This record gives sequence, C-alpha cells and structure tokens, in this order.
Amino acid sequence: MKQAAIGSLIRTWRQRRHLSQLDLASDANISTKHLSFLETGRSQPSRDMLLHLAEHLEVPLREQNVLLVAAGYAPLFSERSLDDDDLDPAREAIQHVLHGHEPYPAIAINRHWQMIMANNCIDYFLAGVASELLTPPVNVLRLSLHPQGLAPQIVNLAAWKAHLLARLRHQIELTADGSLSELYQELAAYPTNQAHSTPIPAYHETMDIALPFALRTPHGVLSFFSTTMVFGTPIDVTVSELAIEAFFPANTATAELLRQLHAAKTSSRVSN
Repeated sequence: MKQAAIGSLIRTWRQRRHLSQLDLASDANISTKHLSFLETGRSQPSRDMLLHLAEHLEVPLREQNVLLVAAGYAPLFSERSLDDDDLDPAREAIQHVLHGHEPYPAIAINRHWQMIMANNCIDYFLAGVASELLTPPVNVLRLSLHPQGLAPQIVNLAAWKAHLLARLRHQIELTADGSLSELYQELAAYPTNQAHSTPIPAYHETMDIALPFALRTPHGVLSFFSTTMVFGTPIDVTVSELAIEAFFPANTATAELLRQLHAAKTSSRVSN
C-alpha cells in the first residue's frame, strides 16, 4: 500500500509540474522505466531517490516531508516555531532587515500570507481599516483587498488585485495548498470598484520598472513598488516559508513624505 501511495504522490507532483515521465526521467538522470515502476508502485523509492526526484520537481520542504512519510521514512526537515531558540538567528535577521528598511514599510509573512512581523512604518497603510481585519493573525492579502480594508484607498485597485491574485495562483500551483486555494476564491470574489480605480498606464508615465502600489492616505497618495526576500538555503520548514515584503517609494514625493513622517514619529518617541 505504501508503494502505491508514494507512487501516486510522485505522479501527482510530476503532473502538477506539467512534465511527462520522459521529461522528469531525463532531468533526474534515471530511466523512464524506473520512474514508471516507482509511480505504479512496482518499485519502492529509496530515501535518496525520493529526495532526488523532489528536488527536480521543486517540491517544497513541507511536502517533501509528506513524501518521505508516505514512503515509510522519517521526515527530514524540522518545523520549529519562529519563537524557538534555535531560530533566533533567523528571527534576528528578519528584524534587522525590517528595521533597517525604515523609513519605508516592510513586513514579514508566512506561507499563508499572515503577517508575523512588521516595522514601525506599516502604520502608514492602516488608516481607516476595519479593526477586525487587524486582529491577529492578520492576513495581508485580505487586508489589502477586502472592501473594509485597504481596497477603497488603493488608487490602481484593479491592476493591484490582478497582480496579487496572480502571485497567489502561482503559489498554489507550486504548493498545492488547499488553504491558499480557499483564500484565492475569497479574494477573487471581492468587488473591484472601477470608479475608484485609476487605469495603470497613468502610473507608467512615472514608474515604468514595476507595477506600483498607489495608496490614498491622510498624508496624500503614497506610491510604492515592492520586493520580496526569502531565505536562500533553508532546511527548516518554517524558515523556508517565510518572506519579507519590502516597499520602496516609487517617486521622490513619496520618499520625501515618508522621511518626514518617520522623523516626526522618531522625534515623538524620543520626547516621550
């Protein structure tokens, strides 16, 4: 039974990557006959072979553990809480990046887009957001696209929503995470008020290197582009699923305003 189960999982991941048996066998430098035997349960993969195939199939660490258990092996990759002492270096690295990014906003998220850390500049995004959307764990995609979240204040909402949904769809394809699929359906159903959404070409006139995130705030319209940072060689499941989203000013007006706001906030903290 284990052989059939692991074979089915290997086949599922191969098909998810849109690879034929010949494609995967060639990439992994094994025979198509051997791969066929593995998928049909006629052969049992060794632990090393399973990890070898998982590497070529770009199977996430969490799902690699699932494959190992299905084949009768012990999980290889640990999954610690981010509060675990062993993850102090990772946690400190995240905090260093977040605080070092000020005066610009930055957040750290887990695989389900739940915010686990943020720097002191994230408050610039949150004016007028419904309190229930800020109750931990805060899902940043829901926060962005919910009608009571940031959506009414996003100038280019239609384009930004399409961008976020495309990223989420790609993540679902990579991980086959059912929770993310449910989140996608929820977000896709949120309305997009075209009356408050400015066509994106207007922003390309001043920002032609990346899709901007333009947000109305009490301080004026802030325009950003974002970058994503992940750990390069993780061997812990939790660490492998962390990402830092850092927002950079897309124009000089936004950069100057953020510097002024940050200086005022810092001065206020010192005075108190």
